[in-house]
Order: sequence, then C-alpha cells, then structure tokens
Amino acid sequence: MALTEEEDGSPGGEGGESIVQACVLGGFSESSETRALISGLPEVHGDLVTCESAAQRFLVIMNRYQEQPHLLDPHLEWMLNLILELVRSEKSPPSLVHLSFKFLYIICKVRGYKIFMQLFPHEVADVQPVLDLLSRQDPKDSETWETRYMLLLWLSMTCLIPFDLYRLDGHLESDSGKAREPIMDRILAIAKSYLLVSDSPRDAASVLVSKFMTRPDVKQKRLGDFLDWSLTTISQTDDKSMRDIIVLDGALQSLAKLFKHGKRDDLLQYAPTIMQCLEKKHLSESNQAMLRKLGVKLIQRLGLTFLKPRLAAWRYQRGNRSLAANLSMSQSTTGAAAVTPEVETQELEQDYDIPEEVETVIEYLLGGLKDKETIVRWSAAKGIGRVTGRLPKELADEVVGSVLDCFSFQETDNAWHGGCLALAELGRRGLLVPSRLTDVVPLIVKSLTYEEKRGACSVGSNVRDAACYVCWSFARAYEPKELEPFVSQLASTLLITAVFDRNVNCRRAASAAFQENVGRQGTFPHGIDIVTTADYYAVGNLNNCYLNISVYIASFPEYTKAMIDHLISMKINHWDGVIRELSTKALHNLTPQAPDYMATTVLPQLLPMAVGIDLHGRHGAILACAEITHALYKLGLQTNRSVVDTISPECVDALKNIHQMLHDRKQYRGFGGELMRPAVCGLIEKLSLSKMPFKNDPVITGWQWLIDDTIKTLHLVSSGVKDAIAVAVVSALSALCEEYYQAQPGQAESQIQDVLVTQYIEGLKSPQMLTRCGSALALGCLPRFMIHSKLKQILEGLQQMCAVSQEEGSFTEARKDAVRAIAQVCVKAGVCADSSPDSALCSDNVTEVYGALLNCMNDYTTDSRGDVGAWVREAAMTSLMDVTLLVASSAPEILLPDLVKSMMCCMAQQAAEKIDRYRAHAGYIFLSLLHSTDPAVLHIPHREELLSIFPVETTTTLNWKSPSQAFLYITQLLGLPQYQYHTLLGLTVSVGGITESTVHFSSQSLFDYLRKIQEDSDALTQFGDTLLNVFRNNLRNDRVSIPFLKMLNQMLANSCFEIFTTQENHPFCVDLLALIKEFKKTKDISKLRACVAVFCGLIQFQGEVRKKVLSQLLMLLCHSFPVIRKTTASQMYEMMLTYDDVIDPEVLDDVMTLLSDTNWESDIATVRTHRNQLCDWLGVPRPQAITKQSPAQVS
Repeated sequence: MALTEEEDGSPGGEGGESIVQACVLGGFSESSETRALISGLPEVHGDLVTCESAAQRFLVIMNRYQEQPHLLDPHLEWMLNLILELVRSEKSPPSLVHLSFKFLYIICKVRGYKIFMQLFPHEVADVQPVLDLLSRQDPKDSETWETRYMLLLWLSMTCLIPFDLYRLDGHLESDSGKAREPIMDRILAIAKSYLLVSDSPRDAASVLVSKFMTRPDVKQKRLGDFLDWSLTTISQTDDKSMRDIIVLDGALQSLAKLFKHGKRDDLLQYAPTIMQCLEKKHLSESNQAMLRKLGVKLIQRLGLTFLKPRLAAWRYQRGNRSLAANLSMSQSTTGAAAVTPEVETQELEQDYDIPEEVETVIEYLLGGLKDKETIVRWSAAKGIGRVTGRLPKELADEVVGSVLDCFSFQETDNAWHGGCLALAELGRRGLLVPSRLTDVVPLIVKSLTYEEKRGACSVGSNVRDAACYVCWSFARAYEPKELEPFVSQLASTLLITAVFDRNVNCRRAASAAFQENVGRQGTFPHGIDIVTTADYYAVGNLNNCYLNISVYIASFPEYTKAMIDHLISMKINHWDGVIRELSTKALHNLTPQAPDYMATTVLPQLLPMAVGIDLHGRHGAILACAEITHALYKLGLQTNRSVVDTISPECVDALKNIHQMLHDRKQYRGFGGELMRPAVCGLIEKLSLSKMPFKNDPVITGWQWLIDDTIKTLHLVSSGVKDAIAVAVVSALSALCEEYYQAQPGQAESQIQDVLVTQYIEGLKSPQMLTRCGSALALGCLPRFMIHSKLKQILEGLQQMCAVSQEEGSFTEARKDAVRAIAQVCVKAGVCADSSPDSALCSDNVTEVYGALLNCMNDYTTDSRGDVGAWVREAAMTSLMDVTLLVASSAPEILLPDLVKSMMCCMAQQAAEKIDRYRAHAGYIFLSLLHSTDPAVLHIPHREELLSIFPVETTTTLNWKSPSQAFLYITQLLGLPQYQYHTLLGLTVSVGGITESTVHFSSQSLFDYLRKIQEDSDALTQFGDTLLNVFRNNLRNDRVSIPFLKMLNQMLANSCFEIFTTQENHPFCVDLLALIKEFKKTKDISKLRACVAVFCGLIQFQGEVRKKVLSQLLMLLCHSFPVIRKTTASQMYEMMLTYDDVIDPEVLDDVMTLLSDTNWESDIATVRTHRNQLCDWLGVPRPQAITKQSPAQVS
C-alpha cells in the first residue's frame, strides 16, 4: 500500500532511485532461455539432478515477475502450447508429464490461476483425455501434486463446453457388457474426492465445483444432491481432528466459490438451508483461522444471494477519478457534483423488501470484524462493503453506525483494525456518504495514533496501518470540497504518523496516504514540499524522522503545534526508551520553531509529569525539560537574553526541585532508579550548560550527591544500562564543575577540588569494579581548573591502579577506563616542558605516563569472555596516539627517542596480531603517527623505509581487517632490525592461531619473506636469533609458546632453514632443541603434540642434534599419556617417509613396520619393549627409568 503507482521520479535520493529502477522490469527478457528450458524437458526428465536444476532455474526466472506478472501475458500462450505438446504426446513417459505440469504450475502461481486457466484449450475433444489422465493419478502421491492441481484447473475450463454432457457419453455399455459411468458423474466424483485431500489440489477442486455445478444441465440434475452432500459433510465434521478440518475446508471453499459464480435465481432456494446449517456449526468459535475466514466468505456470499444484484442509487460517486485531470488547471470540471441517480432506480429501491436473513448475515460479518486473525477481519470488511452496496440508504446507514461502534475504547485492537478496514471498503465503494464524515474522521484520527500498552510492549501498529489505508481510500473516493473541512486534522495526523510512528511500515503507509491525498485532493498545505522530503525511503530511518524530517515539517506553522503536542501527549511517556529519548531530542530541535509556546505552555505542562507517578512519563518528562531548557538557552544567546528571562520563576523553581522530590520519595532506588538516575544526570548537565543561576544553592550539593552515589552504586545496576548511566554521570559531572565550581574564571574552589579529587582517587581502590570504572571516568572528565595542582596525584592514582590490577589479572574494565582517563587528563592539563609535574605534562612525568600506557599494551588478560585484555590494549593505543600528538605539537623536545621507538614497536606488534578489530585499530594508529605532519612525530625508527613500505595512500586504501591485505605489508617490517622482534612476536600468534584465513595469509606472507632472505645468511641468522629470543622470552607464556611451536613446525615443513641443515650442529638448531626440551615435563597435551611435530621437523638438521632429537622422540614413545605415545608414533612414521636418509636403509622397513603395527596405547611395559627395540635399530642409547617418577614424566 505504501508504494506509489509511479516511483521513477521518486525524490528518495540516489539509493532510492537505484532501488526503483532495479525493481521495475520492462518486459519478459528471458524468452529465449525459457523456450530452451521447456524444449529441453524431454532430455532432462530422466535424471533427478538435471530435472531439479531445470525446475529451479525456471522458478528463478518466473519469480522475477511476481510483482509484474502482466509482463508474461504475451508469452503465456506459446509457453502453454509447448508444454501441452509434451503432455499430449503418447511418447511422453509419466516422469516427463509430471515435470511438464510442474512447469505449468510455476507459471500459474506467478500469473494467478484465474487468468492462466482461461488459456487452457477447452474443446469438446479435450474433455475425455483430461478426465482420463486425471483418473489415472494417485491422490496420495506427494511428489506429483502439481499435476493433479493443473489437471483440475484444466477440467474446470473444459467442462464449460456449451453442449449437454450426456451427448459425450455415447453408448454407456462397454465391450465387456458392464455399464460405463456418465461423464457428468465422473467429473462430480472426481471433484468430491479432491475436496477431501490435504494438499493444494483441494483448492483447484473447489474451482472445478464452482464452474461445473453452475452448468445448466448439471445444476438441474446434480446441484441439489451436491449441496445435500456438502451440508451433510459440514454437519458430520468438527474442527478437532486434522482430517475433519481438511474436509470442512474443502466443503466450505467449494460452497463459497459456488455462490460466487452461480446465478442468484438457481441458488436462492438453497440459501436459507445453508444459512441454518452454518448457524448451527458456530464456525466463528472455531480455533482454526482458515475455517473462520471461509465461514465469513460463505456467509457474505449468502447475503449477496438474498439481496438482488443492484448498484445502490444513493451511493456517493466522485465526478472524476483521473489523477491527471485533478492536477490539471481545469479543476472546475473535475469538481462536478455527485451523479444524480435515475428516478426509476429510486422507485425500484422503495419497492424492495429485505429478507430477514440479511440481518443475521450483517451481524455475523460485524462479528468477523473483531476476529483475532487479520485474514478473517479483512474478509469480513470486504463482505460488509459488498452487502451494504445492495441495501437501501437507511439500512446501510445503520450498518455504518454499527461499524463505528467498533471504535470504542472498550473494544480490543482487533475491533479497531476491523473497523478501519470496513470503513476503507465502504469509502472506496462510495457507501460512506459525505454527511457521515463528521463522525468518521475523528475516529480515523484517533486510529492513526492508536496504541494500547500490553505488558512491556504495545499493540496497535496494524490499526494505524489500516487507518492509513482509510485515508488513502478517502483520497480516491471523495471530492476535495467534501474533505476540505477535515484537511487540517487529517494532514497533521498523517504527518505525525509518518514521522513519529515506531513501526516502519506505518510510517511508510502514512507517507503514501499523505502523498495520495496531496495528488488527488490538492488541498493539503505544503503537500508537494513535504512529500518530496518525507518520501517512502526517507521515513525508513527512525533517527532521520525524529531529528531531521520533523524539523522541516514543523517549519510550516500549520503543523508545528500539532507535532509538539503529539510528542508531549503520546511519545515522551512511550514504553520504548529509545522513542522517549528521540522524542526529547526532537523537542530540542523543534523549540526554535515555537519558543514562546515551549516556554509558556509545554514546559509548565511537563513539570508536573516530571514528578508524577508514571515511571516512563517521569523519565521522558525530565529529559524533555532538560532538552527544552537547553534549547531555549541557546536561542537566548542570539538575543543576549538569559534562560531565566524566558522561563517563568515558577518553572525555574520546579526544575530545581525535581531532584529533591525524587530523593524524598526514594525514587532513585531499584528498577525505577535505573531510569531516574541517568535522566536527572541529563537534567543536571543541561541546566548547567544553560547557566541556571544556582551557584552556592543547596541543590548543587544534592546534584553532587547523586553523581557520587551513582558512581558508588553502579555495580547494583542491570548490566544492559551500566554504560549509558556511566556516560550520563560523566557528562553531568563535567558540566556541573564547569559552571558551579569556579571561584573565578580558570580557578577552582579549593575545598570542593580537594574533596572530589581525593574521593575519586580513593574510588580507584574500591573492591567494586564498576566504582573503579566510574571514578576513573570521573577523573578523566574533570575540567582543566579542577586538575591544576592535582595532576601528579591523579596520574599516580591511575597508574597505580593499572599496574596493580594488571598483575592480579582483575578489574579489566576499570583498567580500560583508567587508561583512557590518563590521556584525557594529560590532554586537559596540557604540555609544558619546564612546568611543574603537578600542573602539566612535562619532562619530569612524561616517561612515567608513557611507561604506564606501554605497560598496558602488554595486557593479555583472559577470562571466560576471552581476550578481555584487548579492551585495555585498544584504549592504550588510542591514548598513546592522543598523548603523542599533543606532546609533538606543544613540546617535541620531551618526546624521547626510546619512548617513540617502544611505542612504534608495540603498535607494529599489535598490527601483526590475530584479532581483526584490534589489528585494524593498531594499523590505523601506526599509519596516523607515521604520516602525521601537523604535528610531525620525531624519532620514528626507520622512518624512510616505513614511508616506502606504507605510502601515504595506504592510510585510506589499506584494509587492516582483511588478513589478505594486512599481512602483505606487516611482514615487510621483519626486514627492519628495530621492528623485527615485536613484529615476529605479533606474527607468532597469527601464524600459529586457529582462524583459517588469518593462519593462511599470515603464514603465506611470512614464508614469502623468508624465501627472499634464503640466500642472505646474515639476514637469516639474524632472523633465527630473533626467533630464538621470542621463544626464550615466552617459554612460560602459553599464549605465545604454543602458537610459536605451531609456527616453527610450519617453517621446518616449508624448509625455511634449509641453509642451516648443511652445517652440522648449527647453533640455531642446538639452541632451539635445548629450549624445546624445557617442555618435556609439561602436562599440556596441545603443547606436547606441538613439540612432537617440531622434533620431527628438526630431524632434518645434521650432527649430534639429530641423535638428540631421535632420543627425545623415543622417550615420548613411552610417555605416560597414551594419546602422546600414539601421536609420536604416527608423526615418526610420516617423518621416516619424508626424510628417508635419516636412518640406515637396512633397518628402515623394520622400523616402519614396528611403528605402524604396534598398539602404542597399550600398557607402558609392553610399549617399552618395542621402544627399546627401536632404540637398538636407530643406534640411540636406551633411556633409563628414574626411580622417583612424576605422573607426566617419560620413562
């Protein structure tokens, strides 16, 4: 409904136009491919795979035209003929016939059966073949239901031949002497049997019944019997079992279609009986929505049968429905009066008696409007429209009155929705006379903003959507002069719904209804301008609606107050907190449009709500008061008026007293407190920014108490709102200090400064983590004058908290906030090389600040949530950049080369690590510092080489989150001596990680680098030394050591150290072996497995190393863990295959056989015998058992 008829000119921005162009097709472009698919069916039907592939491709092609099926019309005939040729061919096997009907069904589904079935051939000669083919089908075969569905539709067309069916029977006696069944009875039997099936052919059978039973010869002989059978079926079933539901569905569907297509004169005599049967059945009480819907459909058709088919003479008819004519200059011709009914029709109407059953029908349909399912309400609404169109004016008016009764606040949202649908139908059909609009429009206006709270959410979006449909239908139904008295109401409410509704479908529906009214009525104020801004695509974004579109619409005075009033009455007390907060921001933005109205009317209206009993209303009102006051202050700046001159003294006092009243009522506690605390903090912030004259007032003490108490009790708050409350508290504290704690400009009141700084530094030692977080954030937000002369104390507190908690591995979130606070405090205090360390960042304290931040770059704390230390590292990276750029711009001489080197190396390490997000953050900061020119960062090691690796364009083109791009660049840092260690340390966890893409691209880039230096023994030796240093420094660090072993295994497997293998007992492999042997006592299985793999790789080195490696492997064959013994044997077997020169060829086969055939998971004594045999063959001394043996130690 919300899509307009022509959208090519839609002003929805670039994205909007591209979407429209993509959706609108110009014609059936796949004609040749479709022809090829259908022609190729005889080749593909035998193979299930090709058959499904062809059907799927055909389905994809057809589904493109679901929205524009009329484009298929010129091509339907040749497609149908091609497929029917295959069906009719005697050479076609059953599988080809079924596949052909599947294709037919796909076309039929897209185009709709009513159109498509008319194309079926319906000659006399077609009756018998179709009937025979249908008789041969198995109704229980779930794979071929499309065949039965299409055959029933085809039979529905062939049975319309204009000849008596008995003429087709010929001689009923067959050759065998048995009597054959007449065609009429055969068709009826098939129709009845398929009305009882559980799949889609039941729907086609009801179409067959409606066409077949309305034939003149059939209705004479079989109509009564069929209706008896249907009524008996309905009477004998209930809606408890699935079987009965299916049978009831078929019977009701066939009767509904029969009464739709049959002639009134033929069916009128049966209608009362069917009506009685349905009344006894009480379908409206069924728990099956489909049965209730079919009951409504059938009863409305019965109602139309009771009433003579005629157009109501009294109905309203619009003189001209052409949109083009309405927009043309000659509107005088389009505004013609309603067409005068003919006198004869009036006379006929007066003589017309209404059967009693019609009252029952209307009552049933009115009940259907209140059904709990939309499909039932929609069917009932259409029924109301159809039946009312045949009633005299007085009775029709009574029906309208009954529909209007649905709009009572005692009724449910279902009744409101059904009422809206019914009004739209009545209006569309001209059955809602203009005199009734005075009653109807106010109800529609209420429906456009209808919302009923249910528990933690609300219902009513369907009501609002339907109300938009009513407005849309009225635009098409009435002359502009009829709706003119209601334009103001309708336009304002439609725009309110289009901009402020929570549901995107309702916003779009309202936008479309407004657009329709602008086009057809031409009387909506500023319609074209608004439609251009608030179009279908623009209203899709909720933030855009509240904060931007609303401001534009409110700039037109006709809509300003209505929008403000709606926000005050319906939105600031909304159940959804997001809507409440957006509403208050919208009020802030709307204040410049009506400042006097806000100050004199809205604010006094909000202040009682701000201390009212409704929690949501209180929350929204406090935020709204804050936003409006701040907006009025900003407006006053333009005219040099203070906010107190704009707001009345009573309002100022009421704003000041909000906190005390909430405190006295204990409304800061519990769940309500989670809303009140951030709301009042927001109020404190905005009133402080608005420079309210409260200095030295007791209320400031109260506000400070609230801020401090909230920081202390943050741990009691629900997890979902902690961050939002912390942000609100910090913003409030910053604004409060700035406005009320200055003794004179730039100088703090010493008493409050001492109290606050001491209190927050003590808070950093709290046992509650969130109190530490809040205290750190509070210190970080203090203005410069509050930090002055306290900088040393603040920095020491923050640094100590970071250092102690990092050692303990606790308070990770607090460390993150403390690291941010260090940078914030330094930035606010400023830099001065010769200053005191108590007032600015200087040469005396810069090393300590960098030391604390660089220490946090090595925070790898993990808990049940994973690598939580990454939060601290990310904050430390950001803080280092902020502090470095600050120092570089103000006092570059205190930025020591060692500090810059350590920082850049740490950034390089983080940029080589495995987590995409943090790698990207480190890469961004690394390049920002490298390419910074204003200020330029001095002393960056290897600056020239770095600039050649990372040209300036990489700052925008390099995607650090993509491993395929990032590692190509970062591995080039391995060639720079000062970066080699840290880059390799970072690469270790990436290459030895578990994420496939990261491992693949990082290892590929690393091996590419190693291949380049294969010929350079010095570079390779230096790399080997660095590699050993990384391993040596992280032997006891599982985060690095296990990935290191995995990386080393890959290096050895890729022959990265082949140059070392030519030299006996090369120092690299000797040292490496010595380090790996440190792990032999570990109980970590993953580490032991990695060691086994590395030992097998080290076998390629010559000399004593090889014997020592074999000795280690043979000891692991008798490890106390069976899984390690088995893994070692398996890896050794593969090692022997790879390096066949390792052992004497004479014993190679024996060794291989023993390794593969022995059960290494059996007991140690058995395994040791085999192991000792291997020692003898390989020439390695047998390991000696130690008397005192630990559980994990080898034998």
